[in-house]
Amino acid sequence: MSGQTSGILYALAGFAIYALHDVFIKLLGGTYSPFQVVFFSVLFAFPLTSLMLIREAEPATLRPVHPWWMAARTLAIVIASGASFYAFSTLPLADTYAILFSMPILVTLLAIPILGERIHLHRGIAILMGLIGVVIVLRPGDSALTLGHLAALVGASCSALGAVIVRRTSRDERPVTLLLYPMLATFAVMGAMLPVVYHPMEGRDFAMSAAIAAMAFAGMLLMIMAYKRAEAALVAPMQYSQMIWAVIYGWMIFGEWPGPSTLIGVSLIIASGLYIVFRETRAGASRTTPVLETRSRAGTPGIPRVSLALRLLNLKR
Repeated sequence: MSGQTSGILYALAGFAIYALHDVFIKLLGGTYSPFQVVFFSVLFAFPLTSLMLIREAEPATLRPVHPWWMAARTLAIVIASGASFYAFSTLPLADTYAILFSMPILVTLLAIPILGERIHLHRGIAILMGLIGVVIVLRPGDSALTLGHLAALVGASCSALGAVIVRRTSRDERPVTLLLYPMLATFAVMGAMLPVVYHPMEGRDFAMSAAIAAMAFAGMLLMIMAYKRAEAALVAPMQYSQMIWAVIYGWMIFGEWPGPSTLIGVSLIIASGLYIVFRETRAGASRTTPVLETRSRAGTPGIPRVSLALRLLNLKR
């Protein structure tokens, strides 16, 4: 089996685990506040993340080189965590994925003011097509539009902002700094909300919270293996396989089935994202390649996103 093929298979396995991870979030979200679910997910993620942080052997300060960018990214990640978990808790899985899949489009848009990226006609058309897809999924004016749809859009937007800021500051900031500040802030904010929203948890639900962290860590490891073996342009589009799992799990577990507007909208969003990735691989088409450098979906709170994990482990291709 070629390295590229094995990389794709690792990516598909990783995204399959991520999809099951999201099912667990939805199951817990039916009983508990997103603040509580995020809090315990981060709590159980600490030991796993520590295994990676101990590899950062060089003594150095944790003071950020770019404090304002770090503050903006930390705030974005905290908001994205709560918003995304809320969206998974309240929306059908397919609807949530459809909106979160707009992240590559939003990354490209945010790269214009933050990274100085220049967008030419082809990517501009792809962005417009993707935004039309988002509008179709949101169905403005339809009574089906809920706070969950807004939360998914906020989650995608804040995740995209966090990814672009990493691209802006990664040459100067240590990976451990980029990881620790958002993780500790998320833990603190969700912990501060816990006395207000706490609902006693059964042992089974504590185990599910631990499983969310474990699956996020396992998915991240599989994605690291994927990026070690295959080019980013081949690995990144595999995230859209999560929609297949969303339909399967949604139908089997939650009795959900995506409506026509969701299917049409997500088709436009996926086509837009694929074309943006394709254009970034073309020589001279993109100066900063923001989507390719984002490398995969946003991470679970407490577990580093793949781009940071690759740097922590000194494995970046």
